[in-house]
Formats: sequence, structure tokens, C-alpha cells
Amino acid sequence: MDKVRVGMVGYKFMGKAHSNAYRALPMFFPDSIKPEMTAICGRDPQGLEQAKTQFGWQSSETDWKELVKRDDIDLIDINAPSDAHKAIALAAAEAGKHIFCEKPLALTLEDSREMLEAAEKAGVKHMVGFNYRFAPAVQLAKKLVSDGRLGEIYHFRAVFLQDWIIDPNFPLVWRLQKEIAGSGSHGDLGAHLIDMARFLVGEFDEVIGMSETFVKERPIASTMTGLSAKGSEDGPRGPVTVDDATVFMTRFAGGALGSFEATRFAAGHRCTNAFEINGSKGSIKFDFERMNELQVYFTDDAEDVQGFRRVLATDPSHAYMDAWWPAGHTIGYEHTFTHEMHELMQAFAEDRQPVPNFVDGVKCQEVLEAVDRSIAERRWVSISELA
Repeated sequence: MDKVRVGMVGYKFMGKAHSNAYRALPMFFPDSIKPEMTAICGRDPQGLEQAKTQFGWQSSETDWKELVKRDDIDLIDINAPSDAHKAIALAAAEAGKHIFCEKPLALTLEDSREMLEAAEKAGVKHMVGFNYRFAPAVQLAKKLVSDGRLGEIYHFRAVFLQDWIIDPNFPLVWRLQKEIAGSGSHGDLGAHLIDMARFLVGEFDEVIGMSETFVKERPIASTMTGLSAKGSEDGPRGPVTVDDATVFMTRFAGGALGSFEATRFAAGHRCTNAFEINGSKGSIKFDFERMNELQVYFTDDAEDVQGFRRVLATDPSHAYMDAWWPAGHTIGYEHTFTHEMHELMQAFAEDRQPVPNFVDGVKCQEVLEAVDRSIAERRWVSISELA
């Protein structure tokens, strides 16, 4: 196989990120299988045509069902709103198409399991979009944990803090509607933290949480693009049906303790996606706003120089960096998607499932729903209860 013909559903925030990744792969990873940008799909013909031309797609479709039927498509890339994921994925699997799906995998655990079952039954490749795994500094964190250099892991704490809806008159975008998004900060931001924790520390055992919706109603949105929207403060308003903030604690299967906070009401935080891991031999700290850096501390350093050191993960020895620029020349958010798509293309080349895949999407959904159950029932909930 020398190319993978892609049909993509969605053309806004994630659609642009994915398109950029597909275009960058042949230039920076020339040995990778080439993704061919065959067709892009969306409901608005005018916006779709603009995206097709701007992003560099060969053709377009306004009906995803027609896209899935096409014989010249190998892979269906789903980055439409969350309520569309299941139907598109099931149809793609039935048609024998490989699937890339943005997170969260589905609106419910039951739906995510159905998607996994369909993909496995069809024997197709399946991947879920947890792009933050693919920052070189995060890959370094994984290596330090896996190699035992932090010793026994005691703590994992993580936050994903934003403030883009803190204005009570910010419009009611689809991300604030449960029937479309599934959940608010919990499923949108918290899903990334959960996946990061599973990637770095391991499986969850039990959780307990709480959540709040601070602004109960908002103006109806007239237009939406990415995380921006327009609406009239004096116009009709609609109910916010998701959480604005969710906080939870966990005990990992390996014995470590964890704390998680996801909110869109942290003034001054545009996109603070950060974690810290403490072990018996050292600690590491990461903040995506400084995504090229990992803060590292080892307990066996000489006493007079102990403290966190700043490691710039840009040398060619760090994951993916030999494909980019000379050491010290940093990369950005968009590169995580290029690395993610490189993993997908490598999976085709090696005839294996990419990682993370729908199994990871289901595992994440289990934790999300366990936290929801904990909040509703005001108690600790074991992940095994959702088996």
C-alpha cells in the first residue's frame, strides 16, 4: 500500500487541523504512507466549497452517507460534532472503511462499545483522536515512567483549564448542548486528561466527583465556528444542558492516587492542559502551554543541585523530532496531529491497529460515565460497575 484515500466528515476546527496534518506528512515524514485527500464532507455547500479549496481536498460531498459509499475512499475521518460519531462510524465499518474518529468516541458508553464491536467485526483499522499523547515531551514522560526512572508512582494530578465561555452572554454553541456534545468540560476536556492518565499511569479503579453548571441559560447562537460564535444578548435564550466544570478523584489500579479538574470558567487560562506525576524516585511536570518542555526532578541528584530541571524536548533523540527542525527549534499544537496521523499511517504499513484506538475510546468513556454516576449518586463508583 503506497497511499490511503481519505474521506473526511467535518471541515471546521478539527477539520482544519486534520487537513494540515495530512498535507504535512509527505513533506516531513517522506517514508510514511501518503494520505490522499480525496473528499471532504459537510452540510453547508458554501462553507464546504471554501474549505475544499483552502485545505486542498480533491472533491466534496454534502451527505456523509454518499461519502461512505464511494469506492475511492479507504479511510473515513470523523470530526463532526459528537452526536454524529456513532452513525457515521457504524456505516463506515459496514462498508469496510477504516475509521479515524475524534474524541469523545460517542455520547454514551453503550454507543462507544457498539462502535468498537462494529469495527472489530468488520476487521478495519480504527483510531480515536487523543492528539496530546503525541507531543514529544509527553512521549518523554511516558518513557521515564515506563523505564522506572520515577520509581513507584504515588500521584497523578491533572487540570484542563479554559475561560472561553466565562462571559454569561457568550452564545449557546453546540458544545453546551447535551444532546449534541454528550457532556461539557467533562467529556471535552476531561476526556483528554483521562486518556493521558491511562497512557502514563495505567487503568482507573474507582472515582468520585462533582460538577457544576454556573450559567444556566445563554443567547441562542446565530453562527458558530470552532470555539467562537455570535448571538444577540437581547434575543432568545436557551438552557445550558452540560457541565461547566467537573472535578473528580481516583484510585488507580496500580495503587496511585489521582485528581482531575476540567473547567471552562478559569479566568486567564486560555488552554492550560497540565499534569504532574510524583514517584518514589522523582517527579515530572508538563503544561501544554509550554508543550516543548518537561520539568523533571530526580531524588538521587546531588543535594546541592536538587530541584526541577527544564528539559527542552526538541533534540532529534526525542520522539518525532528528527523529522522537524534543528535542536532548540520548537514545534506547536498542529504538530501533534501530524504525529497522530503518522501513527495511523504506520499502522497501515505494519498491518496493525493504531494506538490509541476504539478500545482506548471505550476505556475513556467508562471513566467518564463512572464519574457521572458518582456525581448523580454522591458516592465512590468502581469502574468494574460499568463492565
